[in-house]
Amino acid sequence: MRMTKVLSYRLSEVEPYINWLYFDHAWGLSGRSEEERLRLREDAVQLLRRMDADYRSYAVFGVFDANSDGDDLIVDGMRLPLLRQQSPSREGKCLCLADFVRPLSSGVADRVGAFATTVDVRMEEHHADDPYLTMLAQTLADRVAEATAEKMHEEVRRHYWGYAPDEHLDIGQLHREEYQGIRPAVGYPSLPDTSMNFLLDRLLDMKSIGVRLTENGAMRPHASVSGLMFAHPAACYFDLGPIGLDQLEDYARRRGIPLPLMKKFIK
Repeated sequence: MRMTKVLSYRLSEVEPYINWLYFDHAWGLSGRSEEERLRLREDAVQLLRRMDADYRSYAVFGVFDANSDGDDLIVDGMRLPLLRQQSPSREGKCLCLADFVRPLSSGVADRVGAFATTVDVRMEEHHADDPYLTMLAQTLADRVAEATAEKMHEEVRRHYWGYAPDEHLDIGQLHREEYQGIRPAVGYPSLPDTSMNFLLDRLLDMKSIGVRLTENGAMRPHASVSGLMFAHPAACYFDLGPIGLDQLEDYARRRGIPLPLMKKFIK
């Protein structure tokens, strides 16, 4: 089974999915007055609504036949090596994202999703002649890309992949990740290797939503998010923690990338 789809949203469609806590964090509002926080939030909302007629956000996702093979995933016939925790998590296990996918030895195909989201590149450059509005637009663009991933993931769970058709969660519950499954993003604690984007690009063709990759695997526009989606009810987010040299050497071997270069990709 292989399904890929490109989605496009008005900014007003994804605005309800924005997690404003991260917007506040980006502006360093911790410890500031409530009045200052609300004033900045109002400026942001007004700017976002003025931009609604000119810009959109985009998502491309795929749902693919997949199995695990040790610490690797085999997704649509392509091998995606992953990393495993070296110290047990709270559950007493050393977790790897491959643990949430049926093993190849079972002889039964499972499914894994992949995604990328972004914004119109001009949104990051909005009001380039005004430093305050430029920074406001850039931080909003980051939040819109994340909110697009939130909305896309909801639609994938309920409709496209359809493993949670009866899900009805409010925005607070979505932000608390009370849904079934996870969507770990590239560059985050369980998926720290930015070169994973090169493999995701082969699955998704990120150019279809205007995303280009740098030589280090970084995404352009900067306000872009990519990652994997897992449906297993026990799937959870986790931090890999320190990555030992022995594991990094093994991972570089499985990726077919020289160790010095691999070190540059791991965030």
